[in-house]
Amino acid sequence: QVQLVQSGGGLVQAGESLRLSCAASGPHFSIYNMGWFRQAPGKEREFVATIHYNGARTFYSDSVAGRATISRDNAKKTVYLQMDSLKPEDTAVYFCAQQQRNTQVLVTTATLYSAWGQGTQVTVSS
Repeated sequence: QVQLVQSGGGLVQAGESLRLSCAASGPHFSIYNMGWFRQAPGKEREFVATIHYNGARTFYSDSVAGRATISRDNAKKTVYLQMDSLKPEDTAVYFCAQQQRNTQVLVTTATLYSAWGQGTQVTVSS
């Protein structure tokens, strides 16, 4: 079973950037689409970004489109989320996830992801 270990995050000021990383263990990383979600206190987990298994396609939520870049390095079994022009409303725990099925379709629903990272706190101060 795949394990996802996240790194990065922390406290930044509004307007700054940061990069989150998510390293996978186990085989078959390169055949699964990956995603990033986030959860703010008192709110439901929300979709942030997803990337096709070969990196050919990406999709972003409206709230981060134009400020976030999801990428992956299949040789390193790692997926990244670069966040620029951070806002206080980006404050949340961020999770990486592996899509449940090997498919061409990018999905934004959390229940369609079967493996999750441990979460990493991102705090943006104003």
